Amino acid sequence: MATYVNNLRLKEIATGAESGTWGTSTNTNLELIADGLGYGTKQVAADSNETFTMPDATADGTRAMYLKFTSAGSLTATRTLTLAPNTVSKVWIIENATTGSQIITIKQGSGATVNVASGARAMVYTDGAGSGAAVFTADPGGAGGVGTVTSVGTTGTVNGITLTGTVTTSGNLTLGGTLGSVDLTSQITGTLPVANGGTGITSLGTGVATWWGTPSSANLASAVTDETGSGALAFATGPTLTGLTLAGAITGADNTVTAVNLKDYGEVTNAIGATGGGTQDIDLNDGNSVSATVDTSANTFTFSDPTASDELCGFTLTLTNGGSQTVNWPSSVDWAAATAPTLTASGVDVLVFFTIDGGTIWNGFLAGADMSS
Repeated sequence: MATYVNNLRLKEIATGAESGTWGTSTNTNLELIADGLGYGTKQVAADSNETFTMPDATADGTRAMYLKFTSAGSLTATRTLTLAPNTVSKVWIIENATTGSQIITIKQGSGATVNVASGARAMVYTDGAGSGAAVFTADPGGAGGVGTVTSVGTTGTVNGITLTGTVTTSGNLTLGGTLGSVDLTSQITGTLPVANGGTGITSLGTGVATWWGTPSSANLASAVTDETGSGALAFATGPTLTGLTLAGAITGADNTVTAVNLKDYGEVTNAIGATGGGTQDIDLNDGNSVSATVDTSANTFTFSDPTASDELCGFTLTLTNGGSQTVNWPSSVDWAAATAPTLTASGVDVLVFFTIDGGTIWNGFLAGADMSS
């Protein structure tokens, strides 16, 4: 008597059985083994959950290693597709070619299942454990049962992945749907665009991380960076930040901040120290509060890097012993009555300069003379 208990449901001929027909049965078995290494399709007949059973000793797409699921119509929700019998232990590559942009859930028994996104592929295996049989991700580069990593050409889809290390992509990864609460304590490198207007976080190869949509409970404990570590964040939809504590410096890149109330703030001082004579540049990139001491010989000051011509830009200069040597100011400085002030030879003077035309004209004032006396 023949049995069909193996993983491809082949006919197992009993000793001495099928005299004269053994060759026919054996040839059928060999053909079914070839089918098990090939390509097959199965159609979801209705917009509902369905079971696909591998038949005994009969050709059927369910037996194929590469199994493509289509649908007779559009699916309206996630559908569970059960691979039967639940005693079959086998590897499948599953393609979700159903219409309706719905996930299909691959199931065998009451155990674990694997989701395959619309248009995606996943390599899975069934453990054939009977009523409690489970389906797991078989891709060695995948999520190890936590989620799935599937690839279509140069584009892939990531589902249910916990990022505990660095993810490097040579192509594109697509984060579909809403990420919700995401712990980005690890680096993501490469290009991760969000497809179909989904909500997700993206790290571009230039190191700019872009959040598409409104972030939801995101734990940005560490910078999202590429290998350069620039860690820039850009939001396609402006988020509302409440109770934000800045743990480091922020570079505004000459962007405008509006409707802001400031308290307990300071300005960085560019402490030049002794000028040593000659030419001394005051670079506003180094701070809008400047201190310096004139010594040794004649000193010529220059001013550099003011803001754009449509902005007020100014700085305060705390100058020690300015009158001890000859001090020359830029020709662009416009003093009251066109006369530079007399500075203190041994003491501190405070001068203020501002421009509204990008440094074409600097208005200069002696705010306080000999402040040390």
